[in-house]
Amino acid sequence: MTTETTTISVTGDTPYDILVGRGILDEVAARLAPGVRKVLVVHPPTLADRAAEFRDRLLAAADGPREVLLAEVPDAEQGKRVEVAAFCWQIMGQADFTRSDAVIGYGGGAVTDLAGFVAATWLRGVQLIQVPTTVLGLVDASVGGKTGINTNEGKNLVGAFWAPRAVIGDLDQLGSLSPNEATAGFAEVVKAGFIWAPEILEIIERDPVRATDTTTPEFRRAVELAIDMKARVVSDDFREAGQREILNYGHTLGHAIEHAERYRWRHGAAISIGMVFAAELSRLAGRLSDESAGRHRTVLESLGLPTSYRAGAWNTLLATMQRDKKTRGGMLRFIVLDEIAKPTVLQAPDESLLFAAYQEVGE
Repeated sequence: MTTETTTISVTGDTPYDILVGRGILDEVAARLAPGVRKVLVVHPPTLADRAAEFRDRLLAAADGPREVLLAEVPDAEQGKRVEVAAFCWQIMGQADFTRSDAVIGYGGGAVTDLAGFVAATWLRGVQLIQVPTTVLGLVDASVGGKTGINTNEGKNLVGAFWAPRAVIGDLDQLGSLSPNEATAGFAEVVKAGFIWAPEILEIIERDPVRATDTTTPEFRRAVELAIDMKARVVSDDFREAGQREILNYGHTLGHAIEHAERYRWRHGAAISIGMVFAAELSRLAGRLSDESAGRHRTVLESLGLPTSYRAGAWNTLLATMQRDKKTRGGMLRFIVLDEIAKPTVLQAPDESLLFAAYQEVGE
């Protein structure tokens, strides 16, 4: 088992490092800027005991007086609400947090999204360190500086760009994940394989069980490839003005499915269906081969991820997609593939083409 720590750097105007390794939780304290005297650790209920232990480690490592407060928030997408953000702001206000203090997101992707939004908005921005404890959080939500909360109208419609000071990806923190949780999060790793790094697909095709086992070298390799992909993309396009848009592959329909399911579905499950839809849209638009479109189903189904959704839900899903933040000037935009690892934008496709693509995933 690899014991070394891998450092993947995000460059640009606000550079930071993503550390991946085992037993590296103490790197969090080391990455806090000098002068931090108050820290808010945002965490879900399932990590309450571990968050308390984490607080003790932060206190023990302090070079002076330090106060570490815990904010327990609802798990998954239920935590990404303005009322929950206000709860965090209340804690910070009552404790007199200043701009030299810090927020730490300790949890899955929803927690790191929320923590980032809280850090970005308190006093117009305080230090942020992300400590993802799920596969989704590690490869996607904690990397890139996009933060946000949900509204009744859709997912991540309110948010801010705010780069963390560091992301500490301690793989030992993933050990408590159930196989279903690990697999659902792995959908974002698969996405990286389709849009950027085909080696990920080859790792899965050789042995999907080892690929998703958080203790194996195959898992670590796939995860590091996915993180490296995202780091490279966001380094060149922090505010999603260009290339970063490719990261939305599968997400337009995926977010609509999450909304239809009132966020009871795992993000990765919805994105899995969204990728199959995007592949079929690519194929029907004459861009992607039948073989490459079919490879989506084969890879995702080998991981036990869903590849179909209710056939009668199309009108509802279309209406939600038309409100999506990726829509510009009232025109829907989809990331599609010309071939594996060659993503591009399909703008304002005819609704009949979208409907035909959906028939390929409808059940």
